[in-house]
Amino acid sequence: MAVRALRLDDRMVDYLLGVNRFDERVANLLVPVPPALLVPEQRGWIDRLWVSMESDARNGSRPVVNLIGPPRSGKETAARALCDRAGLELRSLDLKRLPAAESERQDLLRLIEREALLFQLAIYVEMPGPRNSSEPTAPFVTPEELDFLQAFLIVGSAQRWRANRQVLFVPMCKPDAATQRLLWREALNGAGEAASSQVDGLVQQFDLGPREIAQAAAFSRVQAPSATTGSPPDLWDVCRDHFSPDLEELAERIRPCYNWDDIVLPADSHRQLREIAAQVEFRSQVYETWGFGEKLSRGRGISALFSGPSGTGKTMGAEVLAAHLRLSLYRIDLAGVVNKYIGETEKNLRRVFDAAEESGAILFFDEADALFGKRVEVRDGHDRYANIEINYLLQRMESYRGLAILATNKRSQMDEAFLRRLRFQVEFPLPDAGQRQCIWEKSFPAGAQTAGLDFCFLARLEISGANIRNVALNSAFLAAAERSAIRMDHVLLACRREYAKIEKLVAESEFGPYYVMMRQ
Repeated sequence: MAVRALRLDDRMVDYLLGVNRFDERVANLLVPVPPALLVPEQRGWIDRLWVSMESDARNGSRPVVNLIGPPRSGKETAARALCDRAGLELRSLDLKRLPAAESERQDLLRLIEREALLFQLAIYVEMPGPRNSSEPTAPFVTPEELDFLQAFLIVGSAQRWRANRQVLFVPMCKPDAATQRLLWREALNGAGEAASSQVDGLVQQFDLGPREIAQAAAFSRVQAPSATTGSPPDLWDVCRDHFSPDLEELAERIRPCYNWDDIVLPADSHRQLREIAAQVEFRSQVYETWGFGEKLSRGRGISALFSGPSGTGKTMGAEVLAAHLRLSLYRIDLAGVVNKYIGETEKNLRRVFDAAEESGAILFFDEADALFGKRVEVRDGHDRYANIEINYLLQRMESYRGLAILATNKRSQMDEAFLRRLRFQVEFPLPDAGQRQCIWEKSFPAGAQTAGLDFCFLARLEISGANIRNVALNSAFLAAAERSAIRMDHVLLACRREYAKIEKLVAESEFGPYYVMMRQ
């Protein structure tokens, strides 16, 4: 008679002894899905779906539920509500954390299957979208491997998920503006009038889903008061800071440090900046309350062209708007966006626009003529694909719902179709003498020690605002090195260095009585 030893896995020994705890090998792969807000329209189909699934279970069938929709459409929230209805705990499985080696992956999937049976779990899996060169490496797990997972499986995806077993397809849409308002008011129940009064503005600026709305409201309630205001952070700031786009490879986030008092422009250009700010601030009133949005399926975005010579304040103008509107500002890195391979530039641009649209960020395209240049006559395949890029940009700019700013010092090289679609065209000219004096005076902070600076004379120097700020900063370092106040000799030496840098001649007619001091 053959004798064979039987060895039970430690996890099963614990279970038989009445100790039911997660296997440490997979515990960190299965993340609990917290409850969140439920879109009102979803409540009805969740009940109907559960009735259908109960009927299938009695017949011995265990279908997969496929929730089909874009990001922030509430797929995970709906999955949690369905599991609550079924009396099951929902855990999310991140496919990117599974090992690449097939044998190791299969072992972990079997352990996950066992935990689902022992704990009566449902497993939620978010399938990756179409592969993009700018996205992380796609997970190694195949649909067939998930198909054989004997557990209640809910799959979230952008497109239909094909499987050998029965699949219940449920299409889902991102909540529209009216639904987002309902979700915000539910999340802010009892938060007071100050928070509730922000709802319309939040909906117009931030395109958030049910889970993000619940997270923002919860964070605002539990966050400690700030040291400066003595109150919890404003909901607007929470949405801006916690749902910023992930664009580190394609854009640089700029922290605004200028306000309306810092920028010096002609009266009409300054007024246009104020008009841009007003169009962002009052979109809800004009489009929703007054009804102008009923006839606008596209073109709700605000696009502006800032044109003028280098150093005239185009980037500063974008910072002023971002600071006033309390929005994130991203300067697009053309080196990261433009790709020599066909179709990759459009993918990068789509990623930029989609991420910015969801977070309400301001997009700032510096040196925009390099990207938004004129279309050319098609002579070969390269010309044809270059024109396709420009045509895509035309369409995407028109449908973009946020604020996009294009800056260029070569306006004549911009495509005319772009110029026609831009809502604002703001000119940033070189400053005149009066404006230069104002810039000189603003360039020295109140805390800077100065002695005998002749701003009236300095205003005669025909240089841009950026040059003036460079001179002011460099003169401050010269004075600090001598442990003295900032004097005219420091400013003139800094002027000489700046003139050499921009290859501008130091003329006696321009510097007059200070010319001798300039040459020392």
